[in-house]
Amino acid sequence: MQKHLLSRQLPRFLMGLVLTGCFLTGLNRSLKAQTVIGLENLDAFEKPGKTWSIAGGVDVDLEEKGVMTGTKGSGILVNIPTKKDKGQDLYTKETFGDMDLEVEYTVAKGSNSGIYLQGMYEIQILDSWGVRVPRAGDNGGIYERWDDAKPDGQKGYQGYAPRQNASKAPGLWQHLKVSFQAPRFDESGNKTENARILSAELNGVTIHENVELFGPTRGAMSGKEMAKGPLRIQGDHGAVAFRNLKIDSYDKKRPELADINYQVFEGTFDSEPDFGQLKPSKTGNLEVLSSDFRTETSRFLIRYQGKLLVHEPGDYRFGIQLPGGGGVLRINGEEAVSPSRSRRSEPVRLPAGEHAFELIYAKSQDWAPTAVGWTVSGPGIREFQLGNSAGAGRGTADPILVDPKERPLLRSFMDIPGHDRVTHALSVGSEAKVHYTYDMDYGHIVQVWRGEFLNATPMWNSRGDGSSRPEGAVVRFGKPSFTIGLLDSNDAPWVADTTGTAFRPLGYRIKSKENHVAFTYRLHNAVVEDDLLVLEEGQGLRRVLSIEGPKDKMYLRLAEAELIEDLGKGLYAVGDRSYYVQLNGNTGAASIRKVSGKQELLLPAGDKIEYTLLF
Repeated sequence: MQKHLLSRQLPRFLMGLVLTGCFLTGLNRSLKAQTVIGLENLDAFEKPGKTWSIAGGVDVDLEEKGVMTGTKGSGILVNIPTKKDKGQDLYTKETFGDMDLEVEYTVAKGSNSGIYLQGMYEIQILDSWGVRVPRAGDNGGIYERWDDAKPDGQKGYQGYAPRQNASKAPGLWQHLKVSFQAPRFDESGNKTENARILSAELNGVTIHENVELFGPTRGAMSGKEMAKGPLRIQGDHGAVAFRNLKIDSYDKKRPELADINYQVFEGTFDSEPDFGQLKPSKTGNLEVLSSDFRTETSRFLIRYQGKLLVHEPGDYRFGIQLPGGGGVLRINGEEAVSPSRSRRSEPVRLPAGEHAFELIYAKSQDWAPTAVGWTVSGPGIREFQLGNSAGAGRGTADPILVDPKERPLLRSFMDIPGHDRVTHALSVGSEAKVHYTYDMDYGHIVQVWRGEFLNATPMWNSRGDGSSRPEGAVVRFGKPSFTIGLLDSNDAPWVADTTGTAFRPLGYRIKSKENHVAFTYRLHNAVVEDDLLVLEEGQGLRRVLSIEGPKDKMYLRLAEAELIEDLGKGLYAVGDRSYYVQLNGNTGAASIRKVSGKQELLLPAGDKIEYTLLF
């Protein structure tokens, strides 16, 4: 029975990958040797100073610098320096080489800290709330190296600013992910390759990619680099807290290929042939897996065979990249990656030793480049290429990014994860780097974000699908629904659709500046003006709702989440400290109710309601 390589049996979306020039299967993230640093106590750290402790929660003061308090419990690592004890750095007992770091942190107002990978290379932690143009010393930056022998103004060098400021407000939890490659050394201890930040994400936004670290940053624990070192947290520059600290280590020897041979068969193949009945047009041996040899035509099938040398026993995952075609990978005669699998191979358990492999590449598209890629990940082994990295055919389109200076308002579809597409969305951008999307079907703020504005590639490239995407760190407000509703009782459900509301949008207008927009609509026999203004300091969004008409039993739902905390003085923390709602002093008293397993922040309707979203 013939094995289909490119056929109508392929799932539609997989066939689409073939038609655009890249057949890709595999797992982007490796099988991990994960270390979860328990924060029930301080046992994972060397000689922690007195300013370090374990807490169950933390609170900060948005108005006063350096103020953070912890609450009883566990799971959160807290550092609160004092005037008498300015604090000291914290080191893990365990040391690490190549690793992926994932952690959440929050800072007090004005606080400064940092995470030193291997104790040597600092990712800055700082209260950079509202900073428009971040520098290397801002939150998420790779701190500068330092040379006191240089003239003033030139002592700091080779620092890397984050691509954009994705920072949140003090007291809100921020999420950092870093993939780090340690420096390499030969047998004599001489450095042969610099360390690298392969990628870094802050609050879901990529802020660094493939940054070479030519040496230790300022304040490193040593001037001499090493293959392994501890994780170090700066503790003498301000109050900071951490939770969910995880490290994936990649320190095992990689698999290798040996005795590679190949056969080339000219022509178009949509299924696997009987190789015993065919004569190859070309054969040969290879030192490395490659497709760098000439063929008579641009359509062909290449059959690679050889040995996979595994040094570390365990479960492995494989992926193949074959532009302009498809194929199959077999290990010890068993399929590891096949055309019927959409994105990944299943784990393949392999003992240490030699394993026979067969890789088939059937190229059927003339315009696609010839290339072959084979990725592998395993126990303690970050995903890497066994072969030369395959291209992606014609590639993807250059992104079409929207500059709020040129186009501060853009109407498009907007996709919200877990919910239906918003079809009447208006996104409003600002030079303060704070933006939002408004759903004109509901009079609802769908999302806010900090950083760059919009990626309109899905909307304007080729035929397009009409949608755009936020480019910064996004805070979403759930399923679109009305901000204003009528409630007959405290346990009545919130309005879910337009039925019975007499909702009618009346348009919008730009007020004093491009980022000051007022939306108007009719609802429940009242006329509502929804006035939205981005704060000039870039810290959030001011909202003023003016209501003309009857207000009996009318309420505003300012937030909905699993948890809403009343922090006092009209300030509420929403979700898992995701954002704040700050009520104006003249707005009135809000209440928190629980309905259908969620909490809602409600406020009785008045002629004018003003509050601020801080994030």
